[in-house]
Amino acid sequence: MPVDDLDAARHFYGAVLGLEQGRSSETWIDWNLRGHQFVTHLAPERAQRIHNPVDGHDVPVPHFGLILAVDEFQAFAERLRAAGTEFVIEPYVRFQGQTGEQWTMFFLDPAGNALEFKAFADDSQVFAA
Repeated sequence: MPVDDLDAARHFYGAVLGLEQGRSSETWIDWNLRGHQFVTHLAPERAQRIHNPVDGHDVPVPHFGLILAVDEFQAFAERLRAAGTEFVIEPYVRFQGQTGEQWTMFFLDPAGNALEFKAFADDSQVFAA
């Protein structure tokens, strides 16, 4: 993941998101993202930001994230609010009462990378159409 400030990335991914830091150098940091290696690399040049309209929201492109349990999602949203995180899309329920009902939220890291976190009451609905 390209970042323009490793110290800001270290604070955000370590202190705010609570990821365990692994190896690092002057130009990158490895993070443990639930058992997956996630690496922030110093890359001061940024591409233009793009958004796509989805359900009345401007969804940032590209983005990535994780699916959490509903209780984890709620606690994580509160942790982000307490840290002063500005949401691109506030936590809300999408497809309420329909197939694929989910909680979702979007926010940016300090370098402007978009992150989405979701939660499904029924995990069998994750890829339901």
